[in-house]
Amino acid sequence: MEGSSRPMRVLVTGGSGLVGKAIERVVKEEGGAKEGEEWIFLSSKDADLTNTAETKAIFEKHQPTHVIHLAAMVGGLFRHLRQNLDFLRKNLAINDNVLHTAHEFDVVKVVSCLSTCIFPDKTTYPIDETMIHNGPPHESNAGYAYAKRMVDVHNRACFQQYGRRYTAIIPTNIFGPNDNYNIEDAHVLPALIHKTYLAKRDGTALEVWGSGCALRQFIYSLDLARLCLWVLREYDEVEPIILSVGEDDELTIKDVVDSITEALEFTGPVIYDTSKSDGQLKKTACNAKLRHYRPDFTFTPFYTAIKETCDWFASNYDSARK
Repeated sequence: MEGSSRPMRVLVTGGSGLVGKAIERVVKEEGGAKEGEEWIFLSSKDADLTNTAETKAIFEKHQPTHVIHLAAMVGGLFRHLRQNLDFLRKNLAINDNVLHTAHEFDVVKVVSCLSTCIFPDKTTYPIDETMIHNGPPHESNAGYAYAKRMVDVHNRACFQQYGRRYTAIIPTNIFGPNDNYNIEDAHVLPALIHKTYLAKRDGTALEVWGSGCALRQFIYSLDLARLCLWVLREYDEVEPIILSVGEDDELTIKDVVDSITEALEFTGPVIYDTSKSDGQLKKTACNAKLRHYRPDFTFTPFYTAIKETCDWFASNYDSARK
């Protein structure tokens, strides 16, 4: 690929997380790996990627030709509000170490994972790939958003200076098995799954933070994993690409709550605590670029994906991250 005669050795940072586990499943169970390829899934136990020496040591050990860079300090809205500086500094360090070390080790391609929260707070909708740097992000997660934006800046500069085709994907809200289900720190959907599970178990009301009116696009982790492999193999642009369901598939948080309560067969009362923040009311993303390249790609229906995720959480409750 791209002039490389070396057999492909793919290093996946953040390999034990939500997306990493989904990629591992697609590679191992869906025939996503090609003959002769090696896939290495790293977890935070393997190396502290904020540390330059440890990052270099892991590249030295595995000699990757390709990298899928998922490792990051992540969290939900309320953790971002508390730790904006930590999110900025840790993610800047991780991304700089991984991207620069990849270049030093002559890695052919790096696919980094960004987030739609990097887009400007004040913007027109739908947002697309050209709008990332058009204004400040939402102040609630500015540290994380600026650190992630710098991946795009780094990729463009690395192409300009060295001709490297390192790129980035921008998924909308990801969910699926192996997520972080910690109610205080998780993203909205896994937190809701955990809260609903507990409300059903304990016979209590389900309390939802916010009004339920906020709109989001959700992508199932396995769909994202399949698209991630396509980006690694086929997508040749340095400019990032939004990986998302279409604008028509945007859902309110109330729609999500209704799907989760149905999947977990929760029949108790649901209370919306409107004293809590909704975060950004919408961040509708345009997937026209993806559809240009992959008009044939079929997303898993939302309820099917929710049911699979809820069933996984219920079956793995004792070992799930929470």
